[in-house]
Amino acid sequence: MTATTDKPASTPVETVTCTIDEVEVTVPKGTLIIRAAEQVGIEIPRFCDHPLLEPAGACRQCLVEVAMPDREGNLRPMPKPQASCTMTVTPGMVVRTQRTSAVADKAQQGVMELLLMNHPLDCPVCDKGGECPLQNQAMTNGRAESRFEDVKRTFPKPIRISTQVLLDRERCVLCQRCTRFSEEIAGDEFIALQERGAHQQIGRFDEEILDFAPPCGGHGHGDDEAPARAAGPVDIPLGVALPDTSGQPFASYFSGNTVQICPVGALTGARYRFRSRPFDLVSTPGVAEHDSCGSAIRVDHRRGTVMRRLSGEDPVVNESWITDKDRFAFTWQSAPDRLTTPLVRTDGELRPASWVEALEVAAQGLAAARDDGGVAALPGGRLTVEDAFAWSRFARTVLRTDDVDQRARVHSVEEADFLAHAVAGTGVGVTFGDLEASPAVLLAGLEAEEEAGVTFLRLRKGVRRGTRVFSVAPFASRGLARLDGTLLPGAPGTEAEWLGTLAAQAAGDLVPADADHELLADVAGALGQDGAVLLVGERLAAAPGAYTAALRLAAATGARLAWIPRRAGERGGVEAGLLPGLLPGGRPLSDPTARAEVAAAWGIDADALPAARGLDTVGILDALSIRQLAGVLVGGVELADLPDPEHARRALGAARFVVSLEVRRSEVTDLADVVLPVAPPVERAGSYWNWEGRVRSFGQALESSALPDHRVLDALAARLDVDLGTLEPAAAHRAVAALPAWTGDRAAAPDQQPVDPAPVPDGSAVLAGWRLQLDDGALQDGEPFLAGTAKTPVARLSAVTAAGFDVFDGDLVTVATDRGAITLPVAITEMVDHVVWLPLASVGCRVHDTLGVSPGDPVRVTPAEKGAGA
Repeated sequence: MTATTDKPASTPVETVTCTIDEVEVTVPKGTLIIRAAEQVGIEIPRFCDHPLLEPAGACRQCLVEVAMPDREGNLRPMPKPQASCTMTVTPGMVVRTQRTSAVADKAQQGVMELLLMNHPLDCPVCDKGGECPLQNQAMTNGRAESRFEDVKRTFPKPIRISTQVLLDRERCVLCQRCTRFSEEIAGDEFIALQERGAHQQIGRFDEEILDFAPPCGGHGHGDDEAPARAAGPVDIPLGVALPDTSGQPFASYFSGNTVQICPVGALTGARYRFRSRPFDLVSTPGVAEHDSCGSAIRVDHRRGTVMRRLSGEDPVVNESWITDKDRFAFTWQSAPDRLTTPLVRTDGELRPASWVEALEVAAQGLAAARDDGGVAALPGGRLTVEDAFAWSRFARTVLRTDDVDQRARVHSVEEADFLAHAVAGTGVGVTFGDLEASPAVLLAGLEAEEEAGVTFLRLRKGVRRGTRVFSVAPFASRGLARLDGTLLPGAPGTEAEWLGTLAAQAAGDLVPADADHELLADVAGALGQDGAVLLVGERLAAAPGAYTAALRLAAATGARLAWIPRRAGERGGVEAGLLPGLLPGGRPLSDPTARAEVAAAWGIDADALPAARGLDTVGILDALSIRQLAGVLVGGVELADLPDPEHARRALGAARFVVSLEVRRSEVTDLADVVLPVAPPVERAGSYWNWEGRVRSFGQALESSALPDHRVLDALAARLDVDLGTLEPAAAHRAVAALPAWTGDRAAAPDQQPVDPAPVPDGSAVLAGWRLQLDDGALQDGEPFLAGTAKTPVARLSAVTAAGFDVFDGDLVTVATDRGAITLPVAITEMVDHVVWLPLASVGCRVHDTLGVSPGDPVRVTPAEKGAGA
């Protein structure tokens, strides 16, 4: 099926006709027997088969009788039953399944008897009980009585594959789904078949084979446990890093998928283990809130508590996979610091208040601040589409300002112009399917595995089919290596130079002596192929001229361009106009026709809309700090994520009136005059606009009295005599669709020239970095099992750079500015010289907060013992 969708509509599909259980079936050539049977409603039992994994024929449960015509056309049966999950249909083939063949039925019963021979009878306590394919197929295709009289085989249990995935080996039926997923899909070969014959089992790679010395001297939790070779793989305590095939700590971001696809409960999640029965759970479809991919998930809850999250089935977006962050990081929504009642500041202290009082105080304070200097809006990047449009309308009609910016991160005016010109109002553009089918993909300012996990999986799937991946970055990350990618080495701030040079190469304007002509010609030629894609991330905002160069490169090569932000709500915020100078739907604020359309949809006069382009986030904070602005309305903004968190704290502290809409207590709520609690995703319905341009709707999972942003803003606006029309979720959704598609002129493309990097002073290096998928973010709080697989923060230096600072691999190094210092172990990496890479927001390494600088800025680097006083 997948093969046919990748072909142009005009390409005829070659088909074959066979017979399955006396039913004639015509399917595309290359279709597996098991898939052909499904198309006519015949289900063949299976364990190892999975539509997104390569055929393995490991469990042998899908055996069927097969007969094929010989050269003379005589139908000849094969001597033994065949695995239908590995054999493709051929013209004239006749297949008899367990429904019509006693041979196939007996073969399947025999396989089932073999599987159950050593399988434990622990269904009442097994996490898979109630949703277990082995249970179901034992009833439908197994024997009514057991002939086994011996003692079942047992193993020490459980084994920690990671801090969040546990293995009960005696349940395993050796279907190899987990090993195939780790090898084929994620590229993290952290689990594998070990031993042979009756001793064969699934487990972590043997540390002795890897020449890796495990913690605890090769023992498990207790002092009396046997050594590793005697008792099997070592049970390493919770929170201790585990080895992969390279002997490095296990840090896969996708391991939870193996739990979901395991057909027998051999692999279980540490958080969910023994907490509930599947048939006690209520399931609600949802959308993951941790990145901009819009992955489909399933929220399973019981008695008002979320027990687990699973991947949803969505072939066009995440298929059947999600990241471990999407799967396990949901406890933040019910954390102890969750806000459940409004707060109002009285005599310098926040106190609980009723909604009536809080809304009245907030309305009066905002009105006074609006009339005495103005009020800005900082919505943050995690809003649903409905909330984003309500924020946009509230800012323009109630606060009467264009000082609104959702970007709680490094940003620039060039980026705002780029988003208004090339992203807002463009609808569905590049899709995940396009990435799979693309001949070449260039990543700029984007580390796919860290910042958009499902995007990485779809890219990897494309790479297995022939997609070439290039990346402009300081070094080749492990994710890029698993994409078989080509690095275009560049220090932070030089991305514009790379993109501009590639554009010149594609246009034929480059002199070969100017650069590595062979590499440039290869990349430019690859991007010039039909279907090539240029993916740019939000980190390009720190490189002046990079977005401008990206547009020129796309124009020169014909490559399609897509922007992938890190936060779930940023694309929706762009569509809603949560940027200065931008109205909803990609309408320029300065365009009279655009203003008239928005005014008509909102029921106001066009002259009531702000006339001048407003301030961005940095400008808003600057204006608040000098009291040029009187107040600010803040959404889910983490001050530590801003380029200069200390300046943001001073600015909010200096503001005359601050209103915060937040789920949990934060630095902003501690500085606010009024705090209005809002509902987390699990307690409300809504939708996210993913980076492709798809609107991804989800329902409310838990009953709750908490209000989403759009309802809070509607109630607040009503007290200021403005009707937002977003009181109910359905009304908020209709308000999004009230504006027709914009057909007028778009905002002008950015025209920012690259800035030459400043010389790096002696004893300094240029800072590079990005956020890791698992870090110190607020949406991962309360999840110790997930935190156990986070990558250890390190300072990456090239060998030349490290030698210049007199440090070696594993030494401690101090990276410092006048603001503060961070000390981390050194990891010598093949990378650009005179650059130091740090994770931006990991535990013990909050770069913006501690150093007060951003990637591209110079920092001092010294050996730790010499850097204490830096």
